[in-house]
Amino acid sequence: MARILVIEDDAATAQEIVTELGAHGHETVHADNGDLGLDKATREPFDLITLDRMLPGMDGLTLVERLRERRIHLPVLMISALSDVDERIAGLRAGGDDYLTKPFASNEMAMRVEVLLRRQAQQPAEEAILHVGGIEIDLIRRKVKVDGEPVRLLHMELRLLEFLARNAGDIVSRKIIFEKVWGYYFDPGANLINVHIARLRKKLDRPDRPSAIVTVKGEGYRLDAV
Repeated sequence: MARILVIEDDAATAQEIVTELGAHGHETVHADNGDLGLDKATREPFDLITLDRMLPGMDGLTLVERLRERRIHLPVLMISALSDVDERIAGLRAGGDDYLTKPFASNEMAMRVEVLLRRQAQQPAEEAILHVGGIEIDLIRRKVKVDGEPVRLLHMELRLLEFLARNAGDIVSRKIIFEKVWGYYFDPGANLINVHIARLRKKLDRPDRPSAIVTVKGEGYRLDAV
């Protein structure tokens, strides 16, 4: 059983989420605005958050950004009536782990929650720091250095880099990246990985050596020690 914070201002939608998650054996706590949601998320222990994109007061994007700034790395399922690709990308870029559009099927919502909880539980705990060439990833403090110099990464950039580092030297396909990093079993938008890879390269690359992230045409990406 997981303890889940449901941040949703629409009473009917909140009740639907709470009822479905309760039927799956989870304990839920409800907050009906962004400010209250942030306060509960920072003061109480939770295993996951479902988060409405449009909230009174603090909106969902700002809320998840605040959580990540405070190094709260709970899985976040963003739920929104805004369904176009740019909105989904904005939600994921801000720090969301998955994005579900309204109206939604309750059982699909619960399935996405289960996937996020399972993925969180499967995170290896034995390694504290990953090294790939000059890149150092501190998995506990969620910080990255290149050649000893700190590099600030956004939440999903760090998730992507960590996945590539755990598979350093191996080619990983776009499909596998979507499944393991974003939890999608389909391509939610061609630009999503391209944007994150480009941002990582800009932050990690150094002018005196080739990029550590290699594009293997038709196959995927590979992180090399350079």
